[in-house]
Amino acid sequence: MNRETIILVTLIGYKVLLIVIGFWASKRTKTSEDFFIGGKTLGPWVAAVSSSASASSAWSLLGVSGAAYIMGLPALLLFPAVVGGYIFNWLWLAPRIRKVGNSTGAITLTELLAGKGDWTKPIAVICSVTIVFSFAFYVAAQFQAAGGTFSSSFGMSTESAIITGTLIILVYTLLGGFWAVSVTDTLQGLLMAAVAIILPIFALYEVGGISELLKSLPIVYSANQLSISGDFYGWMGFAFVIGMLGIGLGNPGQPHVVNRFMAIQNDSDMRLAKVIGIAWPTLVYGGMLLLGLCARVLMPSQDNHEQVLFDVTTLLFHPIVAGIIIAAVLSAIMSTADSQLLVSASSMSYDLHKSQNASKSLMWSRITVAAMCIFSLLIALYAPEAIFTRVLFAWAAIGAAFGPLLIVLMLGYQVPGKIRFLSISLGFSLTVVLSWQPNSPGDILERVIPFALAFGIAWLGKKKGA
Repeated sequence: MNRETIILVTLIGYKVLLIVIGFWASKRTKTSEDFFIGGKTLGPWVAAVSSSASASSAWSLLGVSGAAYIMGLPALLLFPAVVGGYIFNWLWLAPRIRKVGNSTGAITLTELLAGKGDWTKPIAVICSVTIVFSFAFYVAAQFQAAGGTFSSSFGMSTESAIITGTLIILVYTLLGGFWAVSVTDTLQGLLMAAVAIILPIFALYEVGGISELLKSLPIVYSANQLSISGDFYGWMGFAFVIGMLGIGLGNPGQPHVVNRFMAIQNDSDMRLAKVIGIAWPTLVYGGMLLLGLCARVLMPSQDNHEQVLFDVTTLLFHPIVAGIIIAAVLSAIMSTADSQLLVSASSMSYDLHKSQNASKSLMWSRITVAAMCIFSLLIALYAPEAIFTRVLFAWAAIGAAFGPLLIVLMLGYQVPGKIRFLSISLGFSLTVVLSWQPNSPGDILERVIPFALAFGIAWLGKKKGA
């Protein structure tokens, strides 16, 4: 059996399992609350791992390892930035948002942010625009990554590969909604963690251990690549570091992550979920950064740095393992795409069109998922762009729109409707505008400034809680 056949068999078995899970979950999905938030009955492992996996993407495996390969030590800033965001979410945000969600009966982040009053509808509209706009490009990036993975593995055209991956995601998301997404995300997240542990260990062993790796870095990297601020110095270097760390600011505002916090069943589950939810990104991001550095030593002149994970796998492992690694990469893609499709559906069909009829609401939800899937597919096919850049833009735009206001609300303050609307609008629109400008060191302008200004508006406009 040749390499391609082994990989194909592994992938087919894995995807069949995902679709079976979708059928199982469909039997548990009776209402909109089931479809969007699993009836608020998630256990700690499903909640924590699916939350972490849905917040990650192909960027976590391909992008992070590729960044370490091409950037050198400056890429290590991704670790405190991203893991710090997870720590804040689990230790501070998760228990508060679960409590508020239970007391208000909210099942989406938009419901929490919109509140009650004259501004409820305009806030729901701007939230929906932000979510659909950002996630359309975010999901398109995942489809694009899936296409690249299939194409490089089987020699099929990128277009055919993208369509194949899209159809699989669409089927099991439509079937089971939140339950299907959460359970499959858990499976995918565990697989990603296993890859992030096993692959770097073998790569480090091949290099000769930590001491040999440290001796080799000055040989394969330039002086700037061995400086934490990269090509920048002085105030520009400081801005670069702050901009890289600013990636973590996007964590609290991600709707597909926040939904998992609202769905946890009880306090004891929350305590265990915190441990799992912090351990997962520590392993995955730490492992991928180490893999990228080892790959640079093992293969100093790779043309496509975002493919080094596959290259190291081919170098070190049997083809059956290569199939599992590719399945893990596709799981990262799907665990993000399916959750974002679901959040987009909730935004369009639930937040903007609440129906008293459960079956009608579910129908609109599934129609929205299908429409979003097709829209993102068209973007992936006809407007391709670098995955790393597209993901970080969407992450920053959503984070700056929702995170600042959410933090102020979770501090127990009341914020008037017009202030809420202004904070969300400014955070989102300013990120979009600044992303069109020439790159700043560490993209500090689009990652930090919109978040800071949106937070300032929400903070200055707050009132004491009831």
